[in-house]
Amino acid sequence: MSGSRIYVAIDTPDFERARTLAVRVRNHVGGLKLGLEFFCANGRQGIHDMADLGLPIFLDLKLHDIPNTVGKAIQALGPLDPAILTVHAAGGRAMMEDAKAAAPSGTKVVAVTVLTSLDSEDLEAIGLDRDPHMQVQRLTELARGAGLDGIVCSGSEVAAARRSWPGGFLVVPGVRPADGHSADQKRVVTPRAALDAGASVLVVGRPITQAADPDMAARAIEATL
Repeated sequence: MSGSRIYVAIDTPDFERARTLAVRVRNHVGGLKLGLEFFCANGRQGIHDMADLGLPIFLDLKLHDIPNTVGKAIQALGPLDPAILTVHAAGGRAMMEDAKAAAPSGTKVVAVTVLTSLDSEDLEAIGLDRDPHMQVQRLTELARGAGLDGIVCSGSEVAAARRSWPGGFLVVPGVRPADGHSADQKRVVTPRAALDAGASVLVVGRPITQAADPDMAARAIEATL
């Protein structure tokens, strides 16, 4: 198994496509990130079947509800024993505390701070009169206080997050190779820059999964690290 710190984002509802991609890149990534698209289409059995490939599973469901509901949802997900599980920091301290308490002991529960598809104008539109960096900082402190393992933030904020939380598990999505396209991500950095700034793991999706040769693309990104 690869010791890579890259988790490949397999964002498709098509199980056969997801498994084929995972098999192709399995020797050059450190784990598989499976999100809402995959989970809604394939459920818990789909997660089990992907886990059979032997790679850690990052279950990216971004849970956000009242504390009791999130806690019970995570209890229901417990048998899947994911390596990483996401909740939204905006759900508040009590919700995050209940999420961590309900998670399996080996699961890292990390809080999504500000989605990498949002910028300051988007935050203002939903009533947050602050730039993404300030909002990430506030939510990082909240997640740490709630006893979570870490956060999800863009590469633009990971250096500040690392300074304020030296022992935190910092997940950086939306990374793109220097020659890649940003697509719908607005705050992106290269994989090397994200690691240098303090990322614990990187999430890479389309630059690998939509490449003509996903395995070669994964190897090329890993080589930059």
